[in-house]
Amino acid sequence: MPSCLTIIITLHTITLYRNTKMKLRRYTALTITTSLLEEAALAATVLWLLPRVSINIPTWGLVLMMAALGVYNYINYRLGKKALAKKPIISPDIGSRGLTTTSVSPTGYVRVNGELWRASSTSTIDAGEEITVVGIERMTLLINPTEKDNGSHKNHIFSR
Repeated sequence: MPSCLTIIITLHTITLYRNTKMKLRRYTALTITTSLLEEAALAATVLWLLPRVSINIPTWGLVLMMAALGVYNYINYRLGKKALAKKPIISPDIGSRGLTTTSVSPTGYVRVNGELWRASSTSTIDAGEEITVVGIERMTLLINPTEKDNGSHKNHIFSR
């Protein structure tokens, strides 16, 4: 492989890694900032605003509410970070296969390539059945039930 091509591929890989890393850093900084602002707003409400309308919450109650808000923010941070790091799927291809997660009559939800999609079908399909994507209309998959191939199933193509 020519050395200039190796350098270009290496720089591209480093740039992609830096962009993902910078995106996660910005997300972390934004999460910390908004969490601190939410905690300050909660404290101001409990210590300043509520006593003006004769509602007094003890200090231990404030501490408990702030701890609960902190746990809630941390859980949302972890879920958001996981979503940012996940490679996005543009859309499944026509012919992709999946499983219904709800009954589809005429609409419901299916899992294709590990992603949950809204689906529509002209026939009723029960939950847990195999489907094939026959079209895409906006963000809704048009599906048909997959015909069984003499009892042989390809379970390895389904991501759960």
